[in-house]
Parts: sequence; structure tokens; C-alpha cells
Amino acid sequence: MFEYFTPPESIVRWMGDYAVLDPRPDGQFTLDINGVPGRGRYLEIDPPRRLLISWGHAGSETLPSGTSTVEITLTPEDDGTTVRVVHRDLPVLEARQHAVGWPHFLGRLVVAGAGRDPRPRPVGADRVNRRRSVSPEAGVCVVGKRI
Repeated sequence: MFEYFTPPESIVRWMGDYAVLDPRPDGQFTLDINGVPGRGRYLEIDPPRRLLISWGHAGSETLPSGTSTVEITLTPEDDGTTVRVVHRDLPVLEARQHAVGWPHFLGRLVVAGAGRDPRPRPVGADRVNRRRSVSPEAGVCVVGKRI
């Protein structure tokens, strides 16, 4: 699963329209998702288990580039991999929106990971086999999915 988070051609299969990725500490993380310019840096990389990425939206006053962090933990299981995403330091509204967005995109990752095409679907269409927790007051969104 790690390889779905680092090469640009892999990440845009399930999340985003355009990517420039330099997966090394302080490397560029650029991912445009449905017209939203996601910008940040790779902060920590521990293949094949973990990534820590700064995250934000270019030109946003609410969530400026690099002002939140996304921690992705990949845990091998007998029947696949559990992907856990913890998105910290989000403003309240952004935490609520990301709590819908992350499960949607992890659902698309399941499809891409199985070698199928995760055709465009509206956000929120993937509602099966996911765990989600939102603490808007703390600005944290936690999502887990077995893939």
C-alpha cells in the first residue's frame, strides 16, 4: 500500500487530479483534488509503514499550505493492510469536511489496490467497512480502513 502514497501516477489513480511528489523528508507534496490545490511537505517517511505529511490549501486563509499534518500508518494484516489516517491541526469546519473526504478516498484506494478503476464517484458514496472519528474541537480527523 505504501506505493499508493508516493509516486504521482499512483496517488492520482485514487485521490487527486494532479500531483508532484518528492517522497523524502522536506520533499514537495503537491496534490490537486477536485480543483483544490493541496500543498505541503513530506515530513517523515518510514517505508513501508508510515508517512507524515504537512497539508493545507494554496491560497486558503482557513487552512493555509502546510498548516495541518496527515499521519498515514500502514499495518499489515493476514487478509490485507489496515490504513489509518490521522489528520491533525484542522479548523473545525475543515475537520468535518475531511471526516467525509478521507473515508471516500480510502474507499477509492481499496478499489485501486485491487487493480480496478475507482471511477469518479461523489464524496460520501463509500460508506462500507470504515471507522471514523472526528474531534472538531481538537481539530483532528481519524479514519481507518482495512484494504
